[in-house]
Amino acid sequence: MSIIRQDDLIQSIADAFQFISYYHPKDFIQAMGEAWRREESPAAKDAIAQILTNSRMSAEGHRPLCQDTGIAVVFLKVGMNVQWDATLSVQEMIDEGVRRAYLNPDNTLRASVLLDPAGKRQNSRDNTPAVVHYEIVAGDGVEVICAAKGGGSENKTKLAMLNPSDSIVDWALKTVPTMGAGWCPPGILGIGIGGTPEKAMLLAKESLMAPVDIHELRQKAEKGGTLTRAEELRLELFEKINALGIGAQGLGGLSTVLDVKILDYPTHAASLPVAMIPNCAATRHVHFHLDGSGPAKLTPPKLEDWPDATWKADTNVATRVNLDTLTREQVAAWKPGQTLLLNGKMLTGRDAAHKRIQDMLAKGEPLPVDFTNRVIYYVGPVDPVKGEAVGPAGPTTATRMDKFTRMMLEKTGLIAMIGKSERGAEAIAAIKDNRSAYLMAVGGAAYLVSKAIKAAKVVGFADLGMEAIYEFTVEDMPVTVAVDSTGTSVHESGPAEWKIKIGKIPVAA
Repeated sequence: MSIIRQDDLIQSIADAFQFISYYHPKDFIQAMGEAWRREESPAAKDAIAQILTNSRMSAEGHRPLCQDTGIAVVFLKVGMNVQWDATLSVQEMIDEGVRRAYLNPDNTLRASVLLDPAGKRQNSRDNTPAVVHYEIVAGDGVEVICAAKGGGSENKTKLAMLNPSDSIVDWALKTVPTMGAGWCPPGILGIGIGGTPEKAMLLAKESLMAPVDIHELRQKAEKGGTLTRAEELRLELFEKINALGIGAQGLGGLSTVLDVKILDYPTHAASLPVAMIPNCAATRHVHFHLDGSGPAKLTPPKLEDWPDATWKADTNVATRVNLDTLTREQVAAWKPGQTLLLNGKMLTGRDAAHKRIQDMLAKGEPLPVDFTNRVIYYVGPVDPVKGEAVGPAGPTTATRMDKFTRMMLEKTGLIAMIGKSERGAEAIAAIKDNRSAYLMAVGGAAYLVSKAIKAAKVVGFADLGMEAIYEFTVEDMPVTVAVDSTGTSVHESGPAEWKIKIGKIPVAA
């Protein structure tokens, strides 16, 4: 019998969420490094280099890998012989650990959890409550997995109630392209099969907590080892999803997934529930065991675990742009896939700011800032510490702003936008009609991007917290022209090109 003390669980949870905010798992680093070494697409290779450089910088600086420091997810397997020395409930202990982690003054994490989700959507300010999954098992200890899941990847979750005779592979190959690049590939896909709809979802999420080991499975298959049906399915999906050519950040390339995980469970004879949840380039989870001897001790990766992939601004390849003198004519001259280094002042804004701008324009009210000939960056930064101008400040999924794009371009004077992932047809049409452009920053490189931000101040909607309008002063901030003034999107042309180059999936005539 083990006695688990309240303070030990709280401290372990707090330490774990700080730990995963700046350390990638070693197996993930190695898999990303292998993807970088074998990548043949220049755009994708550059994006992976930024992700790996960001990863090492975050580990050294103990600052978040991504500005979206996630919703706190905890899996608990509690031994039946465990006793608790506690006055708080298990949920309350976990929430206290999360609270301490996210409010840590040495590495403040972004609070993204909103209370009253269908109403006021008020920020809890400390990222509580956590989402906790419990299982009672045999034993004397407590197995804990802590994960921080970002909104961009969570929003791409899919669930299908297939017929028993349907092909899971066909469904996955049809579904993955619809997820776009907002989940920041390359990453890991978790698939849950069977049970009931909610069980399939939980299986998919839990499968993501396992180490990256697809290379071991491939070696087993090559040596003629016996594979389970789930293992065969993993290998088939891994090969065929990568053959789609989606690539890093959706730019086209060889590596879309680093691994495919599958957990299954018996299901009803009439049913075949299948859930799919991605883990992004900011994959964050850690496992530990409590046996009553004290809080968990977490072992960080070593710096030599990172590959020799270092990204630096290259003025021989990229074009420097002065945002302070930028004109519509200059924007209209940018070409798809062109790399730019942005300098000068830009504004920021996300969903909440765009909605408030829309409401103010409808009422004829003046906006707090003039957007004429300005560029907006879709970002919700982490608060700064230790003299930083701003904390990690990577891009937000741009498609969430699609419905506001025409309004911003035609009623505010805005001339270009920066975010991550693709734009939808509605936004592309507005960009083309207004001879504007959409620029893509790399999702999963938030700390690297923040180093290009030399000054930051709130200039509007301060009450929105991280969703306020900031003015950033940047030096050589790297971006790619993802949609040019003619409406050409690299998120359409890139994957199409690489799907043909890889040549394993038939292309419709």
